[in-house]
Parts: sequence; C-alpha cells; structure tokens
Amino acid sequence: MRAPDILLSLLLAGLAAAFPFLVNAYWLHVMIIGMIYAIIAASWSLLAGFAGQFSFGHVAFVAIGGYTAGILAVSLHVPLPLGMLAGIVAAALIGAGVGWTCLRMSGPYLAIFTMAFSEVLRITIVTENEITGGPGGLNVPQLFHAQTDLPYYYLILALLVVSVVGMMLVLASRWGLFFRAIRENEQAAAAAGVKVTRFRILACAIASGVAGLAGGFYAPYIGILTPDVASQDQMGLVVAMAIVGGVETLPGVVAGAIAVEFMVEALRSYGQWRLVLFGLLLLLTMRFARNGLLAPGWLAIRRLAVLQGQRLIRGTAD
Repeated sequence: MRAPDILLSLLLAGLAAAFPFLVNAYWLHVMIIGMIYAIIAASWSLLAGFAGQFSFGHVAFVAIGGYTAGILAVSLHVPLPLGMLAGIVAAALIGAGVGWTCLRMSGPYLAIFTMAFSEVLRITIVTENEITGGPGGLNVPQLFHAQTDLPYYYLILALLVVSVVGMMLVLASRWGLFFRAIRENEQAAAAAGVKVTRFRILACAIASGVAGLAGGFYAPYIGILTPDVASQDQMGLVVAMAIVGGVETLPGVVAGAIAVEFMVEALRSYGQWRLVLFGLLLLLTMRFARNGLLAPGWLAIRRLAVLQGQRLIRGTAD
C-alpha cells in the first residue's frame, strides 16, 4: 500500500473513531445498522460483481449466521463469540454447498434458485417454533451490558474493516484474478487452466461466511431475530445499496450501504413516499451511473490523496 493510501485510510479511520461523539444515540444506532448492511452488501458484491454469480438468496446466509449464534446461545448456553464463529462456519459451509449445487446454473436460473433457497429457509424458520421461535422471533442475549451502543459501534467498525480489507486482499490475489476470469467467460477461463468449479464454490463460501458474520453480530445487537431477516425485501435493499455504491468497488459499496441507510432514515417522515424517492434514485443510478453513484467519488478522493502525497514527497525532497 502506498503512502497516500495509508494517509487516506488513517483519515477515514480517525473520522470513524470520532463519529459517536458527533451524533446522538439515534444516529449512532443508524450508523451501526448501516455498517451491518455494508458487510452484507460488500460480500454480495464479491459474489455478484467480481465472481459473476448473481444471487437473490444472499440474506439467507445472514439468517444462518444469526440463528446459529442465537440458538447455540439460548439452547446450549454457548458463549456468543463462539456462537458467532460457528455461524460464520455454518454459513460458509452451506454457501459452498449451494455453490456446488448451482454449478451448472447461471443468469436468471441461478438467481431464481437462490431466491427459492432463501424462501425455503425463511419458511423453515417460521414453522420450527420450538427451535427458532417462529414468527414471534428468537430472543438472543446481549453481547455487551452497557448503557450506550459504543461497544457495539467499535466492534462492528472493526468487523467491517477486517472483512472488507480481507475481501480486497482476496481480490488482489490470484484468486481475485480467477474470479474475474470466470465472470467474464467461464469457458475461456477453464481453457486457460482455471479450475472453475473450485473457484465458484470458493467464492460462494467466502461471501456466505462474511454474510454469516454480519448475521452473527446482528443477533445479539438487536436482541431478537425474526424470519424477516431472510425476506426478499431485505435482499432487494442489499442489492440496491450495492448498485448505488458501485458493485465493482468494495469501498464504494460500503459507502453506498451506509448512505442508503441514512437516506432511508432521514426520509422516514415522508412515510411510503420515501420508498418512491428511493426507487427514483435507483432508476437514475441504473440509467446514468451504471458503475454506481459513489464509486467515482471514492476514486476521485483516492486520486486527490495520491496527488497530495506526491506533492508532499516532492516538497520534502526539495
């Protein structure tokens, strides 16, 4: 990582660390929810934007991670950190299984299959009252017993940074190159020696595990899990966040998720009209900014940081 990138990262880290002291408790809660969505949207972006596997069932793995952590904590009294880790593993393994099942599927067939998987999981959660709590939800113990949300904020901030940086490192490696090759042309990638089957399953496992991480945090933070976690409404919101941020830029997706969450909350006083305004924003993005509204802004900031860093280096040399 170059010096300008380090300086920009430190600046963003400082702003993130100071954020809780600049807002009230309500907007702090909104920021925490926004960062949870940012992890989910970034993991979906890795799967759809970089590996070319368009899934409409990604929120199912959020539910798997959350319910695994919650059920282990409630029924078996497993400590929540271990339950969250088990949720990540369960989501990754099931995601790999779904990826293996969908090896011969692509395009609309893959999207429909994953949508059906998510709906089957949601119905299973609803019907298994004794285990999942059914429609009424599963009460999950709190991770922290504090008067404020500060511990949750700094924990989700750390999880967001670790997960996004980890996915960026994966994408910067040979694996990322293979993911992009599969996205562009599976047959050509296979002819070039890429093990398409292995890397499709690997992409599903990584993205699903990260989504399970978000679910594992969401469960103890909110304190109750309901089947709506795996609903198609949530999936549509995640896709919209990724599109607004820029599907092929993970920092842009993170910014898009947080910006959309703040926008939805800011427009709450408009009732159902806020959904109309949100839909118009999405339509305009798809029509005039196919690479996302916020991705160009991130790239411009990065270029500015690079230029400033070069000027500082030249000034020091002189």
